[in-house]
Amino acid sequence: MSAPQASEPTDPLRRIAELPGIDEAVRASRSIVDNLLGHRVLRRRSSDVSMESALRGARASAVLEGAADAPLEEVRAGEHDDPRVKGALRVSGEMGVLVDTWPKAPRQVLARLHTLAGADAVSSAGLGRPRTDGEHAEDPLGIGPAPDAARMSIRIDALNDLLTTRTSAPALVTGAIVHGELMALRPFGWGDGIVARAAERLTLVERGLDPKALVPSELGYLELRERYAPALRGYLTGTPAGVAEWVKLCCDAVAEGARDSLATCEALKRG
Repeated sequence: MSAPQASEPTDPLRRIAELPGIDEAVRASRSIVDNLLGHRVLRRRSSDVSMESALRGARASAVLEGAADAPLEEVRAGEHDDPRVKGALRVSGEMGVLVDTWPKAPRQVLARLHTLAGADAVSSAGLGRPRTDGEHAEDPLGIGPAPDAARMSIRIDALNDLLTTRTSAPALVTGAIVHGELMALRPFGWGDGIVARAAERLTLVERGLDPKALVPSELGYLELRERYAPALRGYLTGTPAGVAEWVKLCCDAVAEGARDSLATCEALKRG
């Protein structure tokens, strides 16, 4: 049976995809990603581009999470001791083995992502465990207080249901909502941005937009940093306009990441 073409009451992600301006943003981003996927260098060196993308994305995600200055070459050489950098690198390194589990057991994967991200900063008892009332949730982007533990748990359940239910929405829209919800909820209290950006990237890989994990969308958010927190605050309002602007930013970030990997392809082509 083919995917439904019109909005359905049981497909909230499809309704989001139909908000003004989103279809155009999705098409523009997909066009750039498709250009990347068709690059001739990938016939022989796809793994090299994927590895570079993982490195550059991890470094960007750590910086967005508040890591001290992390020059790319220091990160590449393993010479940066910030726990956010080390955690983001571990997350990137294990992303491939989590793709198949992600649509079946999202909560399990989120716990694993947090365990990887927080290994150098969070007690062993707190790794992969959702925060409880009274536990602090860091806010490196300054988007405002996180919801209490009870409300957070309800919305995590809803996100789990959303990810395990069929949708006709584009992968870019699904990924944006995954990212936005996790940033809004900050379910673990530390490293939530690293987890959220990784969860979006997993969604884009698993749902076929970026099957070879070539697009460092995290780098796109760093490039668009001035828009990142304001767009998240708009998402938190829950208004159609706020949600639409957030999804459009996510599309732009993916496009920026794809452009970066296109530059990597060109550099490899030149030798």
